[in-house]
Amino acid sequence: MNSTYEAQPGEEPEELPATEKDLAEDAPWKKIQQNTFTRWCNEHLKCVHKRIGDLQRDLSDGLRLIALLEVLSQKKMGRKYHPRPNFRQMKLENVSVALEFLEREHIK
Repeated sequence: MNSTYEAQPGEEPEELPATEKDLAEDAPWKKIQQNTFTRWCNEHLKCVHKRIGDLQRDLSDGLRLIALLEVLSQKKMGRKYHPRPNFRQMKLENVSVALEFLEREHIK
């Protein structure tokens, strides 16, 4: 698919709804959203003495995600998770515990 649109003779060029620049990983709006969400998470995680620096890296083992969900819901997970996940499988299981919690609580 060609993402550039050439106007026909006599036709005004128009902006495409989502340009490649807008979809780029480093698009300014994405950075703003990421920073805003990170600050919001850190504000809630303060009370359990945890912090997120990089969303992708810090949420990947599931521990901070579980902590955030427990703080926001004021409930415990109700299922065991790996407090020190050393292997990828353990990290994935922790994330699954968090996702199951969201499903059980009917949170979309």
